[in-house]
Amino acid sequence: MSLSIRKLSPELQEIAKSQLNENESNILEILTQFKQWIEKSPHLKSRMDDQFLIMFLRGCKYSLERAKQKLDMFYTVRTHVPEFMGTRERFDEKAITILRLGSMLALPQAEKNGPRIIIIRPGSYDATKYDIRDILQVFMLINDLLLIEDDHLTVAGSLSILDLKDVTLNHLTQMTPSVVKKMTMMMQDASPIRQKGIHYINTPVGFEKVMNLFKSFMNEKMKKRIYVHGNDMNSLFKVIPRKLMPKDYGGDSDSISEIIEQWEQKIRANYEYLQDEITKYGVDEKKRIGKSKNPETLFGIDGTFRQLEID
Repeated sequence: MSLSIRKLSPELQEIAKSQLNENESNILEILTQFKQWIEKSPHLKSRMDDQFLIMFLRGCKYSLERAKQKLDMFYTVRTHVPEFMGTRERFDEKAITILRLGSMLALPQAEKNGPRIIIIRPGSYDATKYDIRDILQVFMLINDLLLIEDDHLTVAGSLSILDLKDVTLNHLTQMTPSVVKKMTMMMQDASPIRQKGIHYINTPVGFEKVMNLFKSFMNEKMKKRIYVHGNDMNSLFKVIPRKLMPKDYGGDSDSISEIIEQWEQKIRANYEYLQDEITKYGVDEKKRIGKSKNPETLFGIDGTFRQLEID
């Protein structure tokens, strides 16, 4: 039996070996054990292809038990937050319009041994017209394609830039504790991707309240990977090479409009795959052995950002 996995570049191979404990001699054996566990888990409807499953092993540094837990949580959280996933019946005008706003940009270039850089621009959408859940549904389209096609993401991790330019009180009031906790769980507990850092730029008045809300749901490791650059792009360029950033940010790479067009083409070309993520995979709590899970046990919080008394 042979493996159906993309060959990594030499630089990413070295990271997989030295940081993620990847050993080509036993990948097949571990993947086989992983698949056997999935088949014996009646509640779990999971993709079974090698390329999909290996990202959980890599994200958990080849701890099979941790990979099992991560895969279960991956599908459990997705099943219990349908408002973040959408129905994906078709790539409709609303989703296309949101995509073209460029609220999330996965940059096309990365360092040879570097993480995938993702820019999140919440101020790019009109918060009186769209809800954060509408935006997240489009984010997840991009995310799901990255997971299956991007070796930089699954091996070297993700580095996020949150550009808060043009963020308003209307944006902030959409960030309820419930939404923030669900977002944090998806990123931190239900994703096989290693988060290498979150860099905030163009931070507005009231930003500290937002950051503190997110930090209240983060583990200590994630809290230590938060960096605030304010309006100082030179500070950001000390961490992220200018050559990787879009021209719109003073960088040398593709423009925001070019990146948006690239992603629209990718989503259109792979929409059947993206639909399958919703219609074919997830968890069935009625079949879970042991105590079932639900939104209350997973998240157990509600409320509005107004409770934090932003002026």
